[in-house]
Amino acid sequence: MSFSVLMSVYKKENPNYLKESLESVFQQTMLPEEVILMEDGPLTEELYQIIEIFQKQYPQLHTHALPQNVQLGRALAQGVCLCNNELVARMDTDDVAVPNRFEIQFQYMLAHPKITVTGGLMEEFSDDGSTHQRKEMPELQKDILTYAKLRNPLNHMTVMFRKSEVLKVGNYRHFPYLEDYDLWSRLLAQQAQFYNLQQVLVRTRVSPQVYSRRGGFSYCKNYLRLRKQQRESGLLNLGEYLKACIVTIGITVISGEFREKIYKKYLRKRI
Repeated sequence: MSFSVLMSVYKKENPNYLKESLESVFQQTMLPEEVILMEDGPLTEELYQIIEIFQKQYPQLHTHALPQNVQLGRALAQGVCLCNNELVARMDTDDVAVPNRFEIQFQYMLAHPKITVTGGLMEEFSDDGSTHQRKEMPELQKDILTYAKLRNPLNHMTVMFRKSEVLKVGNYRHFPYLEDYDLWSRLLAQQAQFYNLQQVLVRTRVSPQVYSRRGGFSYCKNYLRLRKQQRESGLLNLGEYLKACIVTIGITVISGEFREKIYKKYLRKRI
């Protein structure tokens, strides 16, 4: 038994970041049988050059070119269907996996067949050195379920999941900025079992714009749509739904600068 790695790249991404990310995938202590790289619309020549270099060296790297940019949720949905293994690990094209990430997760999933998704901690960093912090996550199912009622319970770029269970609830969907939270919510509503390994699995690159993107009217509207679906699926009761809506509105309508202070002071741990 082996596993697949699912990635998605689009034209605005940095070729050097893609190179670093792919290097971290192919320098693992346990290599995937295949890496499915979705090309979400036409790419730049620099990105194509990086991909070609890695394809020549690693035959496990398979690309699938989409004729136009369809955005992350749709690209990942197609990518899941292209994966030939039951176990699928997600990886972002600007992040760096720790060297034994896949080995740790693969062995855990083999030993715990009832777990649908396993994630882990992530270490956030910025290229200029201004950010160096860790995003911690709840470990056990009961705590993950409680956490999920207000916040995304998994670090998306750290997860390994069972393909059949993801397909059973409808796969990824088009849900800008919340593609993964939408999927985890549907899985949890169907009593899927989650687990977060309490160790850093991925080093995640953050930019100054990361906090401003998590706010605004459109983002708030989309988030409230997710809350409504969580309520309809039974994940949230009425009181939990109202509380979640109030928290969502509060965190999305404040300024990006104030949001950044809240995240760094209360939702991250400096290291």
